[in-house]
Amino acid sequence: MFILRIVGLLVVIAIGAGIVSYLFTGDKHYLMFAGRLAKYALIFALIVLVLMFLERVIVL
Repeated sequence: MFILRIVGLLVVIAIGAGIVSYLFTGDKHYLMFAGRLAKYALIFALIVLVLMFLERVIVL
């Protein structure tokens, strides 16, 4: 669980860096990178939550 928190923090930093880079340069590639990273991070988080839920259901 600690590793997931570290990865989540790194993802938030990377998304923020992409947005800040877009604001400084105006290049849309940085904004698209931040959007893709946020989308995949959300999908990964949902998968982890579903697996945790299934683990609880199976144990019961």
